[in-house]
Amino acid sequence: MTDHRLAPDVEETAEAIASMEIRGAATIAAGAAEALGTQAREAEADSPAAFRASMRAAARRLRETRPTAVSLPNALRYVLRRMEGHGVDALRESVTDAVAEFVAQLDRAQEDLGRVGANRLADGDTVMTHCHSTDALACIEAAVEGGKRIEAIVKETRPRNQGHITAEQLREMGVPVTVIVDSAARRYLNEADHVLVGADSIAADGGVINKIGTSGLAVNARERGVPIMTAAQTIKLHPETLTGHTVEIEMRDEAEVIDPETRAGIGDIAVENPAFDVTPPRYMDAIVTEHGQFPPESIVTLMRELFGEGAAEPWAEP
Repeated sequence: MTDHRLAPDVEETAEAIASMEIRGAATIAAGAAEALGTQAREAEADSPAAFRASMRAAARRLRETRPTAVSLPNALRYVLRRMEGHGVDALRESVTDAVAEFVAQLDRAQEDLGRVGANRLADGDTVMTHCHSTDALACIEAAVEGGKRIEAIVKETRPRNQGHITAEQLREMGVPVTVIVDSAARRYLNEADHVLVGADSIAADGGVINKIGTSGLAVNARERGVPIMTAAQTIKLHPETLTGHTVEIEMRDEAEVIDPETRAGIGDIAVENPAFDVTPPRYMDAIVTEHGQFPPESIVTLMRELFGEGAAEPWAEP
């Protein structure tokens, strides 16, 4: 094996991430880290420089699969920043140790986050949700397991109705659920004690990038005086925003919004289907992570602690 040849598992993982066979922030992050571990074990490098080049090549292959999936580069950064040693064996060991540490933290993160978020919920609270977030559900589950009676108002979240998944999983926890159309949110905020959402990613200024409709919900919640929190593991933090990078908002297929026959019947129209929006930090009360809860404006401190001052790309050629 030459120093740039990739272990078969790296290629298989890259293809699975690209095809969305591996999906979800934590699953993508764990898969990428474990693929780096396989590369470290199987790389037949004859020098430290060759070993490092091999690891960078594997990380580049993984990085290119989903350009907007923030947990992916975070996993690569975590492992490669901890690659150290003077000889190949020491480098190999440092990578495999970093992978084991990262995956172990990932395994605990959602449970730890859930306990933090549950502390913000009181017995008898009604929680309004938007879209589907396993991090947000972990907070409700921890509250229920702690003996608190929680009810939920679930926005269906068009156009793909991810709220139906949330409703089903809440019912499995024994939580009473009321499903509403997205446009009814302001009315039903009168009956909610908390709004709880997840995040696709979180910017350095505390802006929350999440499913389209989150920003409008947050503005309405603030006007109604209903506290709103984001539940997000730290793999969702977006270090590139430390250097002024603007988060790209994915535009999805218009067929999710309107079928071709109906569209043709209406006539000449434009259809846009943004997947996410950005909620400014002033409309969010708290960001809950496995490391504790933070005012949105303070999340940059945690981001720097975990990922450094800037958006380093340790996979790039020197």
